[in-house]
Parts: sequence; structure tokens; C-alpha cells
Amino acid sequence: MDLVNSLNDRLLFAVPKKGRLHQVCLDLLHGSDIQFHRHSRLDIALVKNLPLALVFLPAADIPTFVGEGRVDLGITGRDQVAEHECAVPPTATSGVEELLDLDFGKCSLQVQVPQKGELSKPEDLIGKNVVTSFTNLTEQYFRRLEAEQVGSTNGETGGEKAKLRTNIKYVGGSVEAACALGVADGIVDLVESGETMRAAGLKAISTVVSSSAILIKSKHPSDPKLVDLILARIKGVITAQKYVLCTYNIERPKLATACKITPGKRAPTINSLEEDGWVAVSVMVERKAIAVVMDQLTEAGACDILVMKIDNSRTT
Repeated sequence: MDLVNSLNDRLLFAVPKKGRLHQVCLDLLHGSDIQFHRHSRLDIALVKNLPLALVFLPAADIPTFVGEGRVDLGITGRDQVAEHECAVPPTATSGVEELLDLDFGKCSLQVQVPQKGELSKPEDLIGKNVVTSFTNLTEQYFRRLEAEQVGSTNGETGGEKAKLRTNIKYVGGSVEAACALGVADGIVDLVESGETMRAAGLKAISTVVSSSAILIKSKHPSDPKLVDLILARIKGVITAQKYVLCTYNIERPKLATACKITPGKRAPTINSLEEDGWVAVSVMVERKAIAVVMDQLTEAGACDILVMKIDNSRTT
């Protein structure tokens, strides 16, 4: 009862309790200085330094809790939001709003069939057995395919949905084993690197939806100002992970060429050096491109090139 009462004046923030997004979310919260201790066996953790409580839920359930306004904020996959909205379309007062693509947990929900087989395109699965954990998205996808096959635009007859010819079965896990076990002719499952798919002897023939982790909020959060604060902190961490700070010295006549190589998020910071004709440049560069950028700067005449990690940021 004490825990329930302590939630009354707190913003509720749902995060995945396990799975591929769990640890990355915890690291993101830590980087955002959201301080909490999760007691063993409890799926609610009170934040020490903000009027906030974390609620640990299955990623698939988070769109429901946020969409109904039971929880104010949440992190889940775009695929999970799409699956939920197939069954419960958003309205003016219900459903979720996407605040930020978190740029991790990238994957695709794909139609897959055995590598050694006659099936080569998604239309070949119409009327056959398809196994998935995403039954709503899969039904929507095959309903559209079937409608296109018969020349309809919505798969409806007489104002009602046409009966689905494709047999869609739900499996909660190990979906990739369904074809080998003879349960399915094809599957619809998430693919990250594709290693599991290939190891199971499958190949992708179509993409239903592309996904990554996203920050979502309810239509009417209990504390909009705190939502904005958390959003700003998370944006700062994401930016810090994406960029590094690069500094270098260069002769002023060569500055224009160097600035084309390192334009920065807005513009480089340029300061004159004590030595005539030289300037110091400080600029944010995408982490994934920094090695090539350093090579190009050296070629352009820059020297004393240094690269520093950004721990946190606030940028526009």
C-alpha cells in the first residue's frame, strides 16, 4: 500500500523489463541522471532525484499502458506500437505520441520462407500457414495482399472484411523453428543481423515494418514539464553517443576547405591563435565518420587534431 500511495505524485515511465532493449534502456536512464534502485522481484522503482517512478513491463505491453494513459512515458519498439495500433487505432484522446527515435534496437519485421523451397515472394504464402508473434500486423499485411490479388482496395465485401484465406498462427517464441517443424510454410519475425534467420535455413522475401526503439508519451501526461525535461536529457545522451568533439589548428587561408569537411551541427567554433595566420577550430563530428574526417583534415593542412568523447550535451 505504501508503494501504491507513493506513486500518486509521480510521473510514470515504462521501460522494457527484459529482452533486447532492456540493458540499453538502463544505460540511457543512467546517462540521463535518472537515479533509482530496483528491488528484487519488484517491477516498480522510485527515482531518487526526480518525481518519477519507473515501471518495468514487457515491451509489447508498453503501448497499451501508455496509450490508455495508465503510464505517462515509455520506451518500446516502433514494431510494438504498430502491432498495438492495428488492434486499437488511436483516437484524439487515446493512443501514443512518438517523441524521439532513440537510434538503437534497429530491426525489421520480415516475411521469411525456407531458403530451399519454391516460395519466393509473399504472394506465394496466400492461403498457406504463416506463424508469427505479430498477428495483427501480419493479418493486416496479408489482408492487403489478398485484396490486391482480387483487385480490391480494402479487402472488404458488402461493408465487412473479407475472410482471410491465409492461416495466421500465433507463437510466442522460437518463431524461426516453425518451418523446420512443419508448423508453417512461412513466418513473420523480427530480423536484426539476420544470423538467426540464416541459421534456421530461412530467407527474407519482404519487409512488413522497419523498427527501432522509440520514446513515446500518452496524449495527456500528468506532468508535461517533467516530460520535456526527461526528453531533453535523453536527447542529450543520444547526441553525446552519436558525436565526438574534434579540435584542430589550421592556417586561415585553408580554413574554408576544412570547414567544408567539418561543418558541425550548426557551425564550427573558430578562435585565433597567438601565432599570426593560424586559427583553432572546435566542432562536433559524427562518431562513425571521425576516422575519415581526420584523414581529410590532415590532407587539407590541419594539425594538432584531437578527438574527445562527449559525456552529455544539450543541443538544438
